[in-house]
Amino acid sequence: MTETRSAMPGSVEVWITGIGLATSLGEGLDATWNALNERRINVDEKGFAPYIVHPWAHVNLDAQIPKKGDQRQMEAWQRIGTYAAGLALETAGVKGNKEILGRMDMIVAAGGGERDLAVDCNILNLEAKGNSAPGFLNERLMNDLRPTLFLAQLSNLLAGNIAIVHGVTGSSRTFMGEEAAGADAARIALARIASGQSDIALVGGSQNGERKDLLVLYEFGDFNLKNKFAPVWARGEHSGFALGSAGAFLVIESRAHAEARGAKPYARLTNVVADLARRKRPGEVTATLEKLWSKLGKLENRGAIITGATGAEPATSEERAFLGGHAHFAVRATGTMFGHTMEAQFPLGLGLAALSISRGALFPPNDPTGLEVEMSEPPSQIVVVGAGHWRGEGMALVETIK
Repeated sequence: MTETRSAMPGSVEVWITGIGLATSLGEGLDATWNALNERRINVDEKGFAPYIVHPWAHVNLDAQIPKKGDQRQMEAWQRIGTYAAGLALETAGVKGNKEILGRMDMIVAAGGGERDLAVDCNILNLEAKGNSAPGFLNERLMNDLRPTLFLAQLSNLLAGNIAIVHGVTGSSRTFMGEEAAGADAARIALARIASGQSDIALVGGSQNGERKDLLVLYEFGDFNLKNKFAPVWARGEHSGFALGSAGAFLVIESRAHAEARGAKPYARLTNVVADLARRKRPGEVTATLEKLWSKLGKLENRGAIITGATGAEPATSEERAFLGGHAHFAVRATGTMFGHTMEAQFPLGLGLAALSISRGALFPPNDPTGLEVEMSEPPSQIVVVGAGHWRGEGMALVETIK
């Protein structure tokens, strides 16, 4: 196992002051909270059969991306993320504030971007029919693709579109690396503010799970959930993840900065730690999660865990073994309700943790196996856990503000 990477929190207290969620359950905090408490799940078992997906809920894009030209030049993953980022800025009370947005850090977790499936299919079909003269591929790429892109869109296009649409023009970083990217984006954002290098940051990610090319990619690794939906903990021998479409962004800032502008916080982001287990032998994921747990800080005897458990094996079984050692913490798996949103899964967990603390309750379990149990008292600490389907582990501590 490698050395644990930590946000190394300093003396600066960091608050979560904005939460932007646009998922398969709807947009905004009230819609999300209501759906969770109603145990609602939005899945599509037919549109991409035999694969299961959680489709993005319909929204009025004009509300956060007012220019039709901006909407048209983005693919779905960019529209989802840009929309969620606008919601985060809005809930933080900084949307349109040019002075703050001009110095706001932006740290985005993003995949490689969507492919042009029509171009891919046309090239492959012509190749298969023998209609490919010398220089055929170069000609098709030059004529069929947008001049600014290549076969898969650049990962930093999401950050660029957020800057264009919302005016976030401070420093910008884009992290790639599936689930681990989301944890590291949060870790770096926290570290910059805690060390005094920054006052305020926008951090998050987005995922369009309704993509045939992505489903094919993960099918090569036998990661997809097939045929029939089941909650994460009930997948048993039929393991796998159901890809979800979601955007999840947070505004985090120093306490002093938030108080100076009269911002009302949702929760405190106390620590974020990350690691990369070798995963060569059984039990290494479990051991790494235990190590991260020990580095979070002082934990109470009872709290809650919001996990992005994927449903893919063997990572999910090893994470479940870790959870079994902390049975006094009430567990919630976001993958059941939202699907697996890759880079956005960790920011989604952070947003739900902050939302739960601000509402004074943990949303109810949605699990037939009994692993998830009711929590009657208001949570004062929620640990967000992420173990990637293939690589990367992360953990964060979200707390009430004292």
